[in-house]
Amino acid sequence: MKQTKIYFSLLAVVAAFVITSCGSPVTLTSWKNPADNSKISKVVIMPLFDKLEYVKPFEQSMDAYFTAQGMKVLGSLDILNPDIKYPLADIKKKCDSLGADAILVFVYKGTDKTESYVPPTTYTTGGFGGYWGGGYWGGGSWGGYGGGYYGGAGFDDVNTVTTGGYWTTTSVVNLKASLYTKSLNDAVWTGDITITDPNYVDQSATTIAKDIYADWQKYNLLKYPPVKK
Repeated sequence: MKQTKIYFSLLAVVAAFVITSCGSPVTLTSWKNPADNSKISKVVIMPLFDKLEYVKPFEQSMDAYFTAQGMKVLGSLDILNPDIKYPLADIKKKCDSLGADAILVFVYKGTDKTESYVPPTTYTTGGFGGYWGGGYWGGGSWGGYGGGYYGGAGFDDVNTVTTGGYWTTTSVVNLKASLYTKSLNDAVWTGDITITDPNYVDQSATTIAKDIYADWQKYNLLKYPPVKK
């Protein structure tokens, strides 16, 4: 974290950042500093988004998930005023005073959009309805073959329906997560996160928290044992 200030109140996050619906695929590609042996137990969640309507549900959902796993978590909105530009030293001092040993920062890195064409689809309807209806079984062959072998529908009632082709747009939101501890100025862990076709912030944050927590377990970053379910 080499910059002299964290501008908490404003970053260039476009209106397209609305993350993510239940079922939206989330991927996490991570890196851990092999030279650092930090263990974390109390983390401040700090999403550097420019809209409070994104920050609040994001923090609350991540807080809820991490807390359920036994972690101690603080949201940035619980300890900082979003309308103030804080020098980095002041943020560190505030986190230290609250007993936090790590800060997890999220930064929006843009949205990628791709278009794909779905070709027309052709399918048929009818044709065998009489076979299972009142023709063959219901009075046709068993009732003196009345009504015909296939009943009244037959192949003359087959209809062909074609749906027109259309274009679809896929949106992929990109986030960068960085974990900072007291031991190093640079991040001890980073994660590149993508969310495909997003809708809701809170559901996305829960999925992201789950992936990050599992990754921290893998890297042995947690100071305490995981909660047994």
